[in-house]
Amino acid sequence: MTDLTNILWRKSSLSGSGNNCVEVARMDNRYLVRDSKDPDGAVLSFSSGGWTAFLSRVKTGDFDTRP
Repeated sequence: MTDLTNILWRKSSLSGSGNNCVEVARMDNRYLVRDSKDPDGAVLSFSSGGWTAFLSRVKTGDFDTRP
């Protein structure tokens, strides 16, 4: 397992002061994503192409889970 303790995690300035968001980091050629409420939990890892595809689908609302 890769040591992620020195990774610079960022979250959107639009998320406010709450912890209901994800954080993103860049490590080597990978984009990492984690839940801000569980920083020691699971981390998703995307290649550059996978990250671009993921963002595209987020922007089109493919992952909208609101009722």
